[in-house]
This record gives sequence, C-alpha cells and structure tokens, in this order.
Amino acid sequence: MQTILIVDDEPNIIELARLYLERDGYKVEGVADGHGALSRQESLHPDLIILDLMLPGIDGFEVCRRIRAKSSVPILMLTARKEDIDKVVGLELGADDYLTKPFNPRELVARVKAILRRSQMGATPGEAIEIGNLRIDLARHEVTVEGNPVKLRTKEFALLATLAQNLGIVLSREKLLEKVWGYDYYGETRTVDVHVNHLRDKIAGSGADIETLRGTGYKMIAPGDAK
Repeated sequence: MQTILIVDDEPNIIELARLYLERDGYKVEGVADGHGALSRQESLHPDLIILDLMLPGIDGFEVCRRIRAKSSVPILMLTARKEDIDKVVGLELGADDYLTKPFNPRELVARVKAILRRSQMGATPGEAIEIGNLRIDLARHEVTVEGNPVKLRTKEFALLATLAQNLGIVLSREKLLEKVWGYDYYGETRTVDVHVNHLRDKIAGSGADIETLRGTGYKMIAPGDAK
C-alpha cells in the first residue's frame, strides 16, 4: 500500500483528501505545519507528499526546498493563491505538480495517481537512447552526459525520455502534459516550460538540445540539427 503524507494547517482539507485517497487504497497521514512535515517525512518515507504552501512556522516553499535537498519523493503543491509566480517558484524548488485551492477532490486523486504512475515508469530492460554525448537508460532511470551521471527528478526524467523518444518531432505543451503528467490539461502550461529550462541546464554540453517552437511546443534535436 502506498503512503501519502498531507501537509496542511486546515484539518478539513486533510480529512477531505484522506476520505477520497483512502477510498482508492492509499494510506494517508497528515501533519499541520512545516516542522512536522520535515520530521514525519524522515520517519515515514512516504511515496508522495501533498504540500500546502501557506504553513505556520516554515512555509511550503522552504519545506519543499529542504526535502528536495535530500529526497526525490514526488511532491504535489497546494496553493490558495492565483498568481502564477507561486506555482512557478514551487516547481523551480522541485515540486512535481501543483493544484490550486479550492480543488475538486476527484482531481486531487487523479493528479496523485498520475504522479505516482510516472514515478514508476517502466521500460524494456537494457533499452537506452543515445543522442550525441547524452545517454538515457530507460530501464535504470539513469542519465549521463559524456559519461558523467546527471541527477534528474522523476518528472524531468519522464520529460527528457519523452522528448528523446520523439527525436525531431514537435510536441505541444498540452501533449507533453498528457504524456508526462498523465492527465488532460488545457489551461496554464508554465509547468512544462519550467521543467524544460531545468533540463537544458542539466544536459548542457551533451550536444543534444531542446528547441522551442514559439506558440507550438518543443522538440529534441541531435547535434548538427540546430538551426
């Protein structure tokens, strides 16, 4: 049974999420502040963390930063704010996805399932993709640039693998959200942009690149194929 840690200072939010998630077979634990989140994450080792941004003591941004410094556990951020900057900052700190309050609990469950599904993405043993000096081992979930290991988070690896498997093919932001995040989403697509920027930094020097097609999407290009 997979375990989910919910971090929110609103008891009704924890209980609502618990109700729907436990119906789907997840074990759920809740804490109400940032200090409790850090302590419980260390002892519980959850499969996923649902993390509110506005917490007493240590806010969600700092909790996310500290967890991500030690662990690659998937993190779904909750925010009551509408401003895009909150979502972008959360993603840059290492969150895998975000959901704005008030939310439909069924959508929360769908997001959780999608994140966990992608974190367990499988591949044929021994299957690997090589583009220039970039090597993506799909079975081992390992990436190297010129033989040096590159540390990627779950969503970054899934996004890189998807782009590499479609080398030279333009994929829209909506298509990438569907393939990598596992759900249909046709509104804000800044999530993809943030993750692509991170990937570009991490595979720099490999010869492979991710090209932006303004208003369309992204495509992976091999060395020598750039404009």
